[in-house]
Amino acid sequence: MARWLPVLSLSLFAFGCHPAEPDAPARPLPPPLTASEPPKDAPSTMTPRLDYPKTRVGSDVDTLHGLTIRDPYRWLEDEKSPEVQAWMTAEDELTRRELGKLPERDAIAKRLKELYYIDVLSAPRHRKGRYFFTRRHADKEKSVVYWKESETAAEKVLFDPNTWSTDGSTSLGGWETTFDGQRVAYKVHQNNSDEATLFVMDVATGIKSEIDVIEGAKYASAQWTPKGDGFFYVWLPTDPKIPVAERPGYAEVRFHTLGKAPKDDVVWHAKTGDASTFLDPSLSRDGRFVLLNVHHGWSQSDVYFKEVKEGVKAPWRLLAKKEGAHYYPSAFRGKLYVQTDDGAPRGRVFQVDPQKPEREHWKELIPEHATATLASAGIIGGRLVLSYLKDAASLVEVRELDGALVRTLPLPGIGTVSGPIGLDDEELAYFAYESFTTPLEIHATNIRTGESKPYSKVSVPVDASRFVVEQQFFESKDKTRVSMFVIRPKDLPKDGKARTILYGYGGFQIAQTPEFTASMFPWLERGGVYVVANLRGGGEYGEAWHKAGMGENKQNVFDDYFAAAEALIREGLTTPRKLVARGGSNGGLLVGAAVTQRPDLFRAGLCGVPLLDMVRYHQFGSGRTWISEYGSSEDPVQAKTLFAYSPYHHIASGTRYPALLLLSADSDDRVDPMHARKFAAAMQAASTGGPVLLRIERNAGHGGADLVKASVEKGADEYAFALAMTADP
Repeated sequence: MARWLPVLSLSLFAFGCHPAEPDAPARPLPPPLTASEPPKDAPSTMTPRLDYPKTRVGSDVDTLHGLTIRDPYRWLEDEKSPEVQAWMTAEDELTRRELGKLPERDAIAKRLKELYYIDVLSAPRHRKGRYFFTRRHADKEKSVVYWKESETAAEKVLFDPNTWSTDGSTSLGGWETTFDGQRVAYKVHQNNSDEATLFVMDVATGIKSEIDVIEGAKYASAQWTPKGDGFFYVWLPTDPKIPVAERPGYAEVRFHTLGKAPKDDVVWHAKTGDASTFLDPSLSRDGRFVLLNVHHGWSQSDVYFKEVKEGVKAPWRLLAKKEGAHYYPSAFRGKLYVQTDDGAPRGRVFQVDPQKPEREHWKELIPEHATATLASAGIIGGRLVLSYLKDAASLVEVRELDGALVRTLPLPGIGTVSGPIGLDDEELAYFAYESFTTPLEIHATNIRTGESKPYSKVSVPVDASRFVVEQQFFESKDKTRVSMFVIRPKDLPKDGKARTILYGYGGFQIAQTPEFTASMFPWLERGGVYVVANLRGGGEYGEAWHKAGMGENKQNVFDDYFAAAEALIREGLTTPRKLVARGGSNGGLLVGAAVTQRPDLFRAGLCGVPLLDMVRYHQFGSGRTWISEYGSSEDPVQAKTLFAYSPYHHIASGTRYPALLLLSADSDDRVDPMHARKFAAAMQAASTGGPVLLRIERNAGHGGADLVKASVEKGADEYAFALAMTADP
């Protein structure tokens, strides 16, 4: 689904590289803490009092729905300004210089190279005898896409992004092959940003079409016809006169016929005019039905469909439209299948006769599970394949089309499954499995017989037997039961001396599940503890869990996080002097809230590509697409809620804040880097605590620079900073 989340993967190196109600009351910030003195600065090789770049203090003040909002660093929003560019350069140079002094940095970088430069094979996509897959080579910066004529034939290069630019700034995005494997549509990104251009290439010859070139492919994913002569996709205008934040409202569903100029593509669904919506078209495998999902942010969706033979002028038929529910449709053998959380927060599946699409005619096939959340449902080999999360770990079921259980897929352990992937008319499927201590494994499985066998396994130079994973449960402020995964050395004493990183996200239905994160092992090998919290706002326990952490309920996410930290301290694992907050994107907002609301609870913060000015976030990047998740300051009630926790607006001068490393990217067109700039400036001026550093990744988008060496450098900086800030006096 072509939705763009403000999300940063827990792993900086993924293998294969991985609305509020109008009457909602404002929730005030917790009162200042006076019961305990924040910890004093721990010694490090970093300069105790850094000479930060001179930063002008502006006089911007807004009056918004009766709120007086000061914004002294608004001038830092204008990235094109020479003054801002000079400031950014000075900040980044200071940061690189100080991080380079840290004693553990080079050793961590060396270890990360061992962990990152490895061989990794993805699950293959089978297309009429041809196989397509990615391979990460231990001596290359980017994954290479290969293809072969048969399972035993020689591999041939399809794409090698390592050769596309000298500095690695050009990257491969999503790619979709025709069902006969003859052609491939693929996206190319410059500076690793979300913006993209779509191209079409002949697989056998490697010849790229000079006609089939589509600009504005940020949200495009080619939905090929059975014959491979064209595809549906989402087009986004590139007119610079349209404000960036408003562009999603101008998106259109178009059909492109191969060999014809994209300017002549037929519009099947015109723009909505609402920047908070996403258009998500799909085409049934037999080409009979085109389905259109209109997502209203992450809170609800509408579904329409029509038969392709009826043509573009035929009206769309409504399949589902209900406030507050999500619908994910597919089609197979003349029937429609709908996964939804309508009336079932943990999800269920219906079968629908397209001749009688009204809700009263829907047939429930899979009722809501008693204890697990339905993460995805699809048809492979003529059977329903259902992927669940049970206490944030994977459970996979195979069922007949009438809902009868065939089997539960045997898994190697308690971990995370990606997939299975396969075609609705082919029995062979593949799935990936991993856990916190198990590197990525690919398994082949036959949907008809149930036979499964290993396909590939990643070899990582880690002795995982040294570490243990525990899932713990604790009570949040309002007595809600919340879980977290604690990864630690087996022989770790509970004496409160363990350096601990607490990672969280808490938003957009994104579940935090057991994933093998290579970058955390240098931390664990030094006696550290790594914790992943399953905060409200995520998708671990269904839509009710998500809604409990969005909009007017956003403070619940922060309270869950604080409760997790306090539980770790009570258990004797760590202390505030040893505790580091970590998160990226929406998780960067979490870290910003943590250091501003509870500076007594954390020693340091690692804050990646964050949202921090929640009053103005919707005016930048992809911000308007997140209004259903956060709310908007254009609404008087929502404005009070947002302002109440907006980290940038609650930095108090003279406060001993935790040390802070803000990680930004110069080409992030999803979460505007202005958040990190403004927050860094305000923190540097106000804090009497640890150092505040702003690191700016060059030629990098929201997900980073798409280079192994860039991930090594970033990881070394983060962990070395965390180690230095939590060092014993």
